[in-house]
Formats: sequence, C-alpha cells, structure tokens
Amino acid sequence: MSGAGAAVESYAAGRVFRTPAGDVRGCHDVTLQAHPGELVVVRGPSGSGKTTLLNLLGGLDRPSSGRVLLAGVDTSEASEAELLALRRETVGFVFQSFGLLPVLTAAENVEVPLRIRRTPADERVRRVADALSAVGLADHRDQRPDELSGGQQQRVAIARALVAEPSLLVADEPTGQLDSRTAASVMDLVVDIVHRQGIAAVVATHDPLLVERADRVLTLHDGVVLDDPAAVGG
Repeated sequence: MSGAGAAVESYAAGRVFRTPAGDVRGCHDVTLQAHPGELVVVRGPSGSGKTTLLNLLGGLDRPSSGRVLLAGVDTSEASEAELLALRRETVGFVFQSFGLLPVLTAAENVEVPLRIRRTPADERVRRVADALSAVGLADHRDQRPDELSGGQQQRVAIARALVAEPSLLVADEPTGQLDSRTAASVMDLVVDIVHRQGIAAVVATHDPLLVERADRVLTLHDGVVLDDPAAVGG
C-alpha cells in the first residue's frame, strides 16, 4: 500500500545496468518512504549505489525491478513526457557540482525552473526574491557564480531547487566540495528548510555531521540497504 502523505516511496526497487562485461547491480530491493518534513540520509562508500537510488527516487531513471512511486505516480508506467512533468512539478535537485549557469546572475539561475514552467513574470520576481532570502543571499542576487564563494554557490543551487515549491528535495553529496565550516552552514540551512517548509528530502552524503542531523538514516553497501534505524535526529 502507498504510504499516506509520502512524497516518494520505493518498494523492493532495484536497478541493473547492462554492460559488455555483464550486468552491474546499482541497487537492489530498496524499500523506503520519505514524508513531508522528513530528512532521510543515504550513506555508504563510493560505488555503494547512493546516486543510483537518488536517480530512481527523483524520476531521473526507472527501476529494473520493484516500484517507485513519485507523488503517487508509478515511474515504471509513466511516459517520458509524464516523467518530465513530474520532475518539473514535484522534485528539486541539488548536486555536488552546483550546476549553476556561469553567464547568469544568482537571481537568473534561481529563476530558470520558473521560466521552464512559464510562471508569470510578477510571480517569478516574488518567488526568486523569497528563495534567495530564505538562503541568506538577498544581497547577492546580481552576482554571477564566479563572484560567489563555494558555499554561496551551493546556496544559490538550493534556492533554485526550492523556488518551484517542490514536495521532494533530492540532494547528492551537497557538501562534498565545501570546507567543513561552510558545509556545516549549508547543512543547517537544508535541515531548517526541510523542517520549516515541510519538504521531504533524501540526501546522499559521506558527511557524518549531516548524518547526525537526519531524521532517518539508510546505509547502502553494494546496492543493498544494511539498516534503516528509527529517527536519529532530535
């Protein structure tokens, strides 16, 4: 049965990649639910399947086995057009590499998802201002990425992920390129936004400090969940 109010659910989900050298298992038999206001951290060594799992949960890929329900929609049965619309309307993505467009200002980068959705101009202005304010960058709206620190760039990326008001935030090693102090600041921001705005978040990380802040932790090894303890945050 579908979890009541879950933003994303997976049921025995797995992903196998076909290669000339044989099949490679990205992840296997993963069952989880992420609910509004919940931060789920996925940890594990490099190559454990964290990114594969995030791609399945965010609708960037389809499972080879099992099911993934994104906003109640079975991604295995959705068309490519339906998946695209689902990602655009319900998911915000944050990546380790920031992924900002260098020729655009911070405000213009944040505005991109709203332009894709053809949001009216006056609403775009309001939402961009609100998103930049939420991440503490209201005074940096006109700066381009190369004029911002790494932490500020990641904050812009978070604002861009949240500006369209998604129900699910998917983040892959969001503090991987940041120094420890900046990483702690970004982690505090993510935790605060998830809990205050009631967004479900699934974050893959090696960072023990983010693990400590999680509501729930999954440990992956060779694509398999080793444990799924109850809430570890406070």
